Amino acid sequence: MSTNIAQNLEKLFSLEDKVIVLTGAAGGIGSALAGGFASAGASMALCDVNVPGLNHLSDQIQTDGGQARSYPLDLTDVNSIKECVDAVMADYGRIDVLVNCAGINVREGFLDVEESTYDRIMNINLKGLYFISQETARHMIKVKKGNILNIASHNSVGMLGGCSVYGATKSAVAALTRSMAVEWAKHGIRANALAPGHILTSLTTVTWEHPQRSKYLRERIAMERPGTPEELVGIAIMLVSDSSSYITGSMMHVDGGCLAGGAPWPFDTRYEPCDD
Repeated sequence: MSTNIAQNLEKLFSLEDKVIVLTGAAGGIGSALAGGFASAGASMALCDVNVPGLNHLSDQIQTDGGQARSYPLDLTDVNSIKECVDAVMADYGRIDVLVNCAGINVREGFLDVEESTYDRIMNINLKGLYFISQETARHMIKVKKGNILNIASHNSVGMLGGCSVYGATKSAVAALTRSMAVEWAKHGIRANALAPGHILTSLTTVTWEHPQRSKYLRERIAMERPGTPEELVGIAIMLVSDSSSYITGSMMHVDGGCLAGGAPWPFDTRYEPCDD
């Protein structure tokens, strides 16, 4: 009996025979997801504008026994998006899962953001996600099945200073996820979002190494620490695997308890009367 249960669980969470397109693959979170998906059996189509980083990641996955190919992708260019998707289809013949992980932020105050910065963040985080999802969904609709996972953010619902444009894009990603789920369910396509909290990557190290800023963040996270990219892998595998077959239009938060109420409750929970 226990053997059957183990086999069923392995099958539920297996990514064997799934072709996964992953944007932003060369980044900190993207590379962790790529390695996790490949370890679960997926054939990885790694997409990023950072070609050297892509090739290094692809070589690493193959060295570890996984399957991966690299595809240059500029999400600000709709023609590049189409060329990338066409190349994946030519190599694999199908796309089972699209994971939209690419995203950038430039930390500037609301009054300091210039149009060029606004456009760059919007084009990568939102426009690029929209049109690669559109292009990929066309192929998924033909076979009546598919799965899209959008990487949103804690900033989809919460907010930090210096994140006005980034937060707007991530709120929009949450809305687009629901739109995809509603419009494409009849075509056998699921769409969900994963919202990381404060994750330690090369881009956020400067914040966590700053005494005052790191103290500010720790006081607002129940687990009192940043997460790691690897801590996103488990839930991501669940969302792109058949184990989540009845989940669509949802956004899962991985934030160490930040949205649950922030810092750990330091007081006696019995609420004993205090003296006047």
